[in-house]
Amino acid sequence: MSKPKITQQMRYRESLIKYADRYGVTKASRVYNVNRQYIYRWRKRYNGTTRSLANQSRKPRRHPNEHTLEKIKLIKDMFDKNKNTGLTVFWVKLKQRGYTRSITSLYNQLKKLDLRFAKLKRKTKKQVKPYIQMTFPGERV
Repeated sequence: MSKPKITQQMRYRESLIKYADRYGVTKASRVYNVNRQYIYRWRKRYNGTTRSLANQSRKPRRHPNEHTLEKIKLIKDMFDKNKNTGLTVFWVKLKQRGYTRSITSLYNQLKKLDLRFAKLKRKTKKQVKPYIQMTFPGERV
């Protein structure tokens, strides 16, 4: 992962922190027209380098409703034995073994784990009979 470029905003935050260290947070908040909580937040993150004042990702690291490791293991074990069944039949078999999620979340989890059911071979197409032209009017009546 590349280092973030030093931006104008990062330099601004650094000058704000240095001013707050010298004159106090309250005076810095009045001069820079920001609230004190903002200064405390960036002071806490500042480690002496300008790069430490870069914006960080706000993406959550995990979700409270995500599949547990036991559920994922159950899906993988069952999938090895039931590759030729369809999604609905597979879901019902999982439900019998204690799976509590919806079929949609099972489908999303199978996509995430890159597990795909075996495709059924299609029957060959029915041969279409050629259309025979009438030789005289009223022949098919």
